[in-house]
Formats: sequence, structure tokens, C-alpha cells
Amino acid sequence: MSKILVFGHKSPDTDAVTSAISFAYLQNQLGKEAEAVVLGEIGAETHFALNHFETEAPRSVQTVANETNEVMLVDHNEFQQSVDDIEKVTILSVVDHHRISNFQTKDPVYYRAEPVGCTNTIIHSIYKENNVSIPKNIAGLMLSAIISDTLLFKSPTCTERDKEAAKELAEIAGTEIDSYGLDMLKAGTNVISKAAEEILEGDAKTFPMGDYSVRIGQVNVVDQSDVLNRKEELLETMKTISVKDKYDLYVLVITNILESDSVALVYGEPTEAVENAFNQSINNGEINLPGIMSRKKQVVPQLTKFLEK
Repeated sequence: MSKILVFGHKSPDTDAVTSAISFAYLQNQLGKEAEAVVLGEIGAETHFALNHFETEAPRSVQTVANETNEVMLVDHNEFQQSVDDIEKVTILSVVDHHRISNFQTKDPVYYRAEPVGCTNTIIHSIYKENNVSIPKNIAGLMLSAIISDTLLFKSPTCTERDKEAAKELAEIAGTEIDSYGLDMLKAGTNVISKAAEEILEGDAKTFPMGDYSVRIGQVNVVDQSDVLNRKEELLETMKTISVKDKYDLYVLVITNILESDSVALVYGEPTEAVENAFNQSINNGEINLPGIMSRKKQVVPQLTKFLEK
């Protein structure tokens, strides 16, 4: 029997990468042969976590059916966010904390979806339910994911379960949460040397909303001007990507992790739906999003509401 491949979504963020690692390790402890892989390039924040906890990065794949017939999904379920040949393999399980959409299987599947801030919070529970000890390095990676997805517990997606899991994982990893967390988040905010497409696509997901295909990227910074100073270049690149990949609307959310606010760049149509969703005006491709930090909870639902009318 071929090895089970475990992976998160395309344009993998810290939770997608580390939840693949933590869940694959758990499956191996439970007697299954599993390997964590990633669907794309790993970002600076995730590299910081992997290096800090001395863990090798998973290998990157573009297809999976050529080497296995069984997979497990973490941190996503929507097929447009998954590997290109997902329909050619059997999905054994899903562990996720996002909306459920565009997902179907031929056979019954283990599906664990919970409204928490991070997939690794759910995986932490599964470890405890199965009485499996978490190694120090994997605990550190799981902690890193919770810090990343909740923006050090500032995001509205953060729950008490995320905080409790983070505390337990920090004890196992021997890590001070606040100082390590801020260092890790800052490691992912350097955008000055990045190409425009890397800024846009580094953490971007595609969402079907009514008759529209919407691409939403998010970049965390400590100074929004580092991105906004390149607005015209970014908008032009958003146009190029949208034409190539047939996106109707492209939104880049630029989040200041210190101020807990965002602005966004918007390309495409219908822009009036974006303005209505956030009760703000778009000026020269830019819209203010005060108090918004979470794509999952504060951007996707609001846009969906107005685009599916």
C-alpha cells in the first residue's frame, strides 16, 4: 500500500505546513504510514518556526495521484485550494477550521471541523484523545501555527481553546509565547525585497462566491506603507493574475499586526459589493478596513453575503 500523503492548502501558511507535520506524525504513531508534504513555496514566517524548532521542511508536490491513492487534508477542504488532482485520490480524513464548501467524496470520510482559530488547536485535541505524546519540536511548530493564525491571540477568530492549547504546547516546547511569537510574526513581515506576485500570492486563496471567482490574499506587516508605496505595481500584477486565472475580483488585505487594522487593494468587479460589504469607499483601488484582521471571519463571510445576492 502506498504512503498516505498529508497536506494543507496551496500557498501554504504556517498552519497549513505545521498541521501537515503534526497530523502526519500522529498518524504514524497510530500505525499508519503517512508523510507531510506541502503544495507550494514556504514563507519566511514558517521557515523561522521550522528553523527555531530544528525541523526539516516537508517536500513540495504539485500532484499526488502519481505516488499515492490516499490522502489526508488539513487546514482546508475546498477543492480549488487543494492539490490539482485531488479528485483522483481517496480522501481519508479532513481536519479544518474553515467554512465547508465545494467538497465531496465518494466514500465516508473522517471529517473534523471546529470553529477555532487554528487547525493545530484541533489536532492538539486529537493527540490528547488518543493519548499520544507530542514531541518538543512538533509542540513548538503547533504553537507557532496558533500564534500565526490568531496573530498572537489578537484575531477575532481566537478562542479560549486556542489560548489553552498554546499554553500547553509552550510548556512542552519550553518556549515563552509572547517574545517568541512577536519574533516569528515579524520574520514574516519583510516585504520590501519581495516581488509583487510573491506579496500577492504568498498567502492567497480562491473562493467561489455566487457567480464570481474571488481571490483573497493577505499580508502581515508592521508598516503598511511598505506595501502601499507599491500600490500601482501591485494593482497591475493583480490585473495580470486575474486575467490569467480568470478571477473576477482580487483583494489583497494588508494587516498591521501591531495596530490590529487593515487596508486592502481591490481589483476587478463588482467593486460596489466590496464597498457595501465593509461600508467603506474604494479610492484609487484602496479601501480602509478598520479593526479587520481575519480573512476567514471578517472578510470572506462579508463578501460572500453581498456577492451571492
